[in-house]
Amino acid sequence: MSQTLEKLITVLSRLPGIGKKSAQRIAFHLLKNPSLSQELEESLTRARQHLRLCSICFNITEDEVCAICADANRNPRTICVVEEPADVLVIEQTGQYRGRYHILGGVISPLDNVPPESLHIKELLARVQKEGITEVIIATNPTTEGEASAIYIAQLLKPLNIQVTRIARGLPVGSDLELADRETIARALEGRQAI
Repeated sequence: MSQTLEKLITVLSRLPGIGKKSAQRIAFHLLKNPSLSQELEESLTRARQHLRLCSICFNITEDEVCAICADANRNPRTICVVEEPADVLVIEQTGQYRGRYHILGGVISPLDNVPPESLHIKELLARVQKEGITEVIIATNPTTEGEASAIYIAQLLKPLNIQVTRIARGLPVGSDLELADRETIARALEGRQAI
């Protein structure tokens, strides 16, 4: 195999959920369809040039403020805290939640050298105090790191006299929000509990 093709397969296999065999299939498909390859390249370039993080919630947007933060019809007193922007999309697809979001940018993970200070937690605390938030729904993934992050955030928020809830355990332990189906996410949101 040529070094160039091998490098392409190696890079593709570093994408989440893509193993070596899938990476090989994708590489050969892209090489066989040059117009698709060019469209993918242009889309990635455009995304790198135009997408950024919302200045309020850290969601991905083309503008200074994302469409959700700018939507006056959303409940401004409720914030759903998630790990990554992909989690917002999953929750939005349920159609069950009409509040605002706050993206942490990861989870607390001492083993991976991710301390609380490297996440958007201080910005969350500032928003809660500034915006008059009455409920924070913590929707981190049901992993050890997600649970630790949820507990840490809840301890910081409790002295502020606001309701802190956690999405219900409709999600399998060790799974990610982006892998769950709409119904599971909807039930988890409906069954959230105080922590």
